[in-house]
Amino acid sequence: MSPKLPSPPSSIPIVKISRRGGERLKAGHVWVYRSDVASADGVLPGALVSVADERGKVLGTALYSSASQIAIRMLSREPVADLPGLLRQRIAEAIAYRERLLGKSGDTNAYRVIFSEADFLPGLIVDRYNDLLSLQILTQAMDTETARTALVAELSEKLRPTAILERVEPRIRELEQLPARDSGCLLGEKSSTIFTMNGVQFHYDGLEGQKTGAFLDQRENYAAAAQYARGEALDVCCYQGGFALHLAKVCAKVTGVDSSRPALEVAEQNAALNSREIEWIEANAFDLLRDYAASGQQFDTIVLDPPAFAKSKKNLDTALRGYKELNLRALKMLKPGGILVTCSCSYHVSGEDFLAVVAASARDVHRNLRLLENRVQAKDHPILMQVPETAYLKCLIVGV
Repeated sequence: MSPKLPSPPSSIPIVKISRRGGERLKAGHVWVYRSDVASADGVLPGALVSVADERGKVLGTALYSSASQIAIRMLSREPVADLPGLLRQRIAEAIAYRERLLGKSGDTNAYRVIFSEADFLPGLIVDRYNDLLSLQILTQAMDTETARTALVAELSEKLRPTAILERVEPRIRELEQLPARDSGCLLGEKSSTIFTMNGVQFHYDGLEGQKTGAFLDQRENYAAAAQYARGEALDVCCYQGGFALHLAKVCAKVTGVDSSRPALEVAEQNAALNSREIEWIEANAFDLLRDYAASGQQFDTIVLDPPAFAKSKKNLDTALRGYKELNLRALKMLKPGGILVTCSCSYHVSGEDFLAVVAASARDVHRNLRLLENRVQAKDHPILMQVPETAYLKCLIVGV
């Protein structure tokens, strides 16, 4: 028999959910969709709420959104009397986890500090780039003045950054029915720096580029790829040169391909910063691979790191076709004994689906593959086993 939870503070509104929503929470997930909210009368946007099942049994405390399809994001199975205090405690715990994970290594000073639900801080992303912090607020609750004040104070106190930057995604604020806001500095004035990942240096502009500015989730995969890479290498969808710069330490020649000229300009600066000679090509990945394959171009190592092809479940079939075409073309161009590093950051493409696509691509071009490593996102992007949405990145390293 489960222990009886203490009663919630009387000032906290109660949201009742359906049996299906209750079962989801009891199974360990932390989201309740709007279709499973039975009643939320008078609950304000972004409010701290108590969640009760259809019989009135309190299941815990959550953050409420009046706009998102994810109406409830669980915060605690217990009553929460001091939200700012809890937020500061969770931030401190997230920082301590990264300190244990990375130790005092001098070769990396860029990593994810807070990964939303995976750090029990739903709707908050924080990345560290050397002396700068970059954060994203994704929900009504984390956008309240109470939450903002607590998180900026704790991050500033614990990490002592030169500046804290906020990266704003206008579409997310629109979906959450939040007022428009510009990206900018929440603390300090500095917005650019140089950071180090696995001993490789990168330029960083906190108010430019994709996501919070770099792809820190690939940090461990960059290092793993460099352990296998050799000869002449091709990095497809290279962005600002993450894989290419790591491969350039061990390969005779590296070519990086991306469709974004601004990204390639930063990649060139990063190459100069590390004294690496890399050829950068502005091109569509599918077109270039088709041309290379037709001309008989061959490589010893190929990296495929495209953007997410499946933004939603309805795009899954199209995404799988896209991944198959990319991998098939790359496999045609690999020399016998070559190495393929192939990635997917589409959550809706499962690990099993991705393995199957790569295997099918190999069958179609009559190549045998040996799976060397089946990898996921870096450990500073933790995965909660009961919340599959926290696991999204797949990275296969295979020998041909």
